[in-house]
Amino acid sequence: MGKFKFGVNLWGAENREDWVAKCRRVEALGFDVISVPDHLGPGRNAPFPALTMAAAVTERPRVGTLVSNMAFYNAALFAREVVTTVKMTGDRLDLGLGSGHMKSEFDEAGLPWTPAKERIDYLAKSLDHLREHFAGEGITPPPLLLAGNSDGVLSLAAREADIAGFAGLRQAPGKPPGTFRLDDAERMDERVAFFRSHANGRDPELNMLVQRVVVTDDRRAAAESWREELKDQDSLDVDTLLETPQLLFGTTEEMVRQLQERRERYGFSYITVFEPMLEAFAPVVRELSGQ
Repeated sequence: MGKFKFGVNLWGAENREDWVAKCRRVEALGFDVISVPDHLGPGRNAPFPALTMAAAVTERPRVGTLVSNMAFYNAALFAREVVTTVKMTGDRLDLGLGSGHMKSEFDEAGLPWTPAKERIDYLAKSLDHLREHFAGEGITPPPLLLAGNSDGVLSLAAREADIAGFAGLRQAPGKPPGTFRLDDAERMDERVAFFRSHANGRDPELNMLVQRVVVTDDRRAAAESWREELKDQDSLDVDTLLETPQLLFGTTEEMVRQLQERRERYGFSYITVFEPMLEAFAPVVRELSGQ
């Protein structure tokens, strides 16, 4: 069971000054990793330039993609981006990859939306290409994070990744692509068990991407608020939501205890939160850092 490590997924910035301030704030609050998602849309930064700047204006945190949508890219051109970023960040890059899950973004980019198996196969082949490129450049490969929820991605992560990323989201049956539901605690048990059954004795670090952090004296009210907000998308009841590992509701002390229990149950020692939760989650980072 590894020591806790904490990251924040920064969504974007209005300008250079805004981005520098955000990155330095993350470092000052004691987070270990600054990550950037790979999404299209207003205010979304291109990951690798943003990460290079993040490393340049901080000293301690690692930087990484969470995650690069490999299906967006030509593997050779992507490898060049990664190698350059490894060099420019002083080997502080963690390379996070996924197979893509938002059909709307493929449509916006004018790219074909292929079946999941094809996207996962392309992800696997791209790993081989990246390794060849690293070897040709004489570059030590950066730590590899593979994130997903499907059997295909989790089995690939079990075989290949240094870090396995769990978001605990699945496509809602009968809903448009990109409509997700949370896995409950028991389903997460099953996903982690599936992952470990394919790891062949390997013990990668496990990352959990937390979907919501709410500091409150009333955990049930926070869960009820989430339930009301997503009533058309999520069928989980309040009691189930309170035990769902992708959600953190409670006082700092309660959230600390939840994370300790979830590390014991699932093995999640690397915890990432989204940018809007940065300040609310910082007291938990202070309590658990190094433990």
